[in-house]
Amino acid sequence: MVKRIFLFLAVNVLVLVTISVLLSVLGIQPYLSANGINYESLLAFCLVWGMGGAFISLALSKVMAKMMMGVKVIDPNTSDPAARALVRTVERLAQAAGIPTPEVGTYESPEVNAFATGPTKRSSIVAVSTGLLQRMDQPEVEGVLSHEVAHIANGDMVTMTLIQGVVNAFVMFLARVIAFAAAQFFSRDRDEGEGFSYGIYFVVQIAFEVVFMLLGTIVIAWFSRMREFRADAGGAQIGGRERMIGALEALQRTVQIRDPRPQEAVATLKISNPNGLMRFFATHPPLEERIARLRSAA
Repeated sequence: MVKRIFLFLAVNVLVLVTISVLLSVLGIQPYLSANGINYESLLAFCLVWGMGGAFISLALSKVMAKMMMGVKVIDPNTSDPAARALVRTVERLAQAAGIPTPEVGTYESPEVNAFATGPTKRSSIVAVSTGLLQRMDQPEVEGVLSHEVAHIANGDMVTMTLIQGVVNAFVMFLARVIAFAAAQFFSRDRDEGEGFSYGIYFVVQIAFEVVFMLLGTIVIAWFSRMREFRADAGGAQIGGRERMIGALEALQRTVQIRDPRPQEAVATLKISNPNGLMRFFATHPPLEERIARLRSAA
């Protein structure tokens, strides 16, 4: 818990410092003044904060995933035959996908899960849970690994970062424009001389940022589900359709096994199948739908 809190604070401080320096270097002026709101400055401010925060997170994604999940990177020259076989499998699949071989690691977890992350195709990692290695046979493991390699080959991490950055920028921009209009409107009803209400401005800004971010999250989650379908198709091409289907069927049998660690911080690295309205916020499609799509494409 202490390590997670420290990482959270450290990353946020780094984001604040980096973006503050960037705003200064670019000469972006404050967007609120006595003359009203400067929309060009506001748009620049929102783009720098929205895109900057997203890309800093991308740059740190591999390091953060290793630390938060406790990933142990496997030395390609390890004497452990099981670990060496895992590395060789990823190496073979990466060659088939036409990308550099990513780092390969394992982490302690009862969940049957694996993930790929990293800022670029040349600086990525594929990590596999011990639960997956214990509960899947070799063809099923290859199916999972081919799916993760396909994520890297498709450039999914960068694409998701771009979408997150654009959503962040729009949320910030629209919330501030509405907040400014609301503050002006309520200021007209106040006694003369009190002027623009910054209190109303900040309250409305925060409220609309929450609302717009919820709506934006639905868009991001939808794209995340689409990229899972693409990675399934890519995994079928790289490692074989039957292996990919077998891996998803194995996940169906073990999806109820959960890691006791908090889920929120690493939700995008895990399979989830929520029901009701929460399905719109799911980052992964239902496993049965993924299997059906692969079978229908055969």
